[in-house]
Amino acid sequence: MCESGPVNQDWEDRVAAVWARFDEYPEAQGADFRALIDTLVAELPDDSPLGPFEQACAWDSTGHSDRAVPLYREALARGLSGYRGRRARIQLSSSLRNIGRPEEGVRLLEPELDAPSDELDDAVRACLALCLSSLGRDREGLSLVLGALAPHLPRYQRSMANYARLLVTPEP
Repeated sequence: MCESGPVNQDWEDRVAAVWARFDEYPEAQGADFRALIDTLVAELPDDSPLGPFEQACAWDSTGHSDRAVPLYREALARGLSGYRGRRARIQLSSSLRNIGRPEEGVRLLEPELDAPSDELDDAVRACLALCLSSLGRDREGLSLVLGALAPHLPRYQRSMANYARLLVTPEP
């Protein structure tokens, strides 16, 4: 099934509207927020990868990484691809780190470093850096973060990019 499956723009708009109001739900009302997502997911075909993806995002965003992990995996197994597939891999790796399995997060994200570039590149690097840090590989993580930051600086882009590289491949 393709990334968006049989959903239409109305469904997409309603999902976006629920997420736009996320901050209106206090932590104690996470179940209410998840119920709204579940209502929208119920409109999807049973085999849609969007259902478990949206549910995973809802569980994750309400502080339940442990509940999100299997749902992200299910969404990817059902064929979630493209932009949402990349988001799922980023978010799954973060959730894995949160539940004490950062090595799985590293394995999931390292291939994303070579994926076609998009607006999620920096998020890939930031999340991978956190996973690496959780494994005691702070220099590698810092290198990724500095490398991601360098292009956004008004000056010193070349210097910061070189410093990032030298953290993991020192000059002889």
